[in-house]
Amino acid sequence: FDCSTDNISLHLKNIFKENELDENSVTEDVSVTASDGKTYKTKHYNLDAIIAVGYRVNSKRATAFRQWATSILRDYAIRGYVLDRKRMENGAFLGEDYFEHLLAEIREIRLSERRFYQKITDIYATAMDYNKDAITTKEFFAKVQNKLHYAIHGHTAAELIVARADADKEHMGLTSWEKSPHGKILKTDVSIAKNYLNESELESLGRIVNAYLDLAEDRAKKHIPMTMEDWAKRLDKFLEADDRDILQNSGKITAQIAKSIAESEFEKYRIIQDRLFESDFDKDVKRLEGEL
Repeated sequence: FDCSTDNISLHLKNIFKENELDENSVTEDVSVTASDGKTYKTKHYNLDAIIAVGYRVNSKRATAFRQWATSILRDYAIRGYVLDRKRMENGAFLGEDYFEHLLAEIREIRLSERRFYQKITDIYATAMDYNKDAITTKEFFAKVQNKLHYAIHGHTAAELIVARADADKEHMGLTSWEKSPHGKILKTDVSIAKNYLNESELESLGRIVNAYLDLAEDRAKKHIPMTMEDWAKRLDKFLEADDRDILQNSGKITAQIAKSIAESEFEKYRIIQDRLFESDFDKDVKRLEGEL
């Protein structure tokens, strides 16, 4: 810290006097052989003591230390984690096995039957510093579905449901549902935004997700490590590069309102559906009656 031994000793004495640290916990007497060949007991201090002194010394070196320490504390307070990015980018933490495993994981995500936006979150979860409780994670998971929808058709998931759920339309405006194409539409089907996408929109969504997976696989092959923050920023950059509109807010309609409106339309549509629907049993009865 560019200050005298006496100054350091004075700060340590005050640190122990004010009970900031317990002297017995942060010091240890170590035998050291001096230049005269004699052995002397010398007091050694641990990192806690060094940091405490750094926050008390008045020097340029100590000021630089405090600025560095504050940046570390700020990152941890805001994001819930801190990275030694320089060492990470130089591959100090990651070996060949890490990237081989990552590549296998990305390919498994590609082959999975999970929904499109879930595959994006699965890629995010491959981040080397992944923490499900981090603020970055919570924000990414909360926004990713709406960002994808907005990039495709200019609406959030909730806005799409409200715009297209209509009891007077064929299949209530849905293009797919759990028992499609011949089974009944259920109440649970009508509040899923993807069920209202047309073929062109579904293809577009599929292309975005596949290209994102290609990007993840390419970076793994090149041994480029990705953090949670990297993946969160990469989605916006990726959509911008494809000339897609980027969602800047949470939308005008909440998911709860959209669900309520869709279910209200379903109650009206249910009457129409019951009147028109023919089950396999109904079809067999008609066939048998025709044969008599």
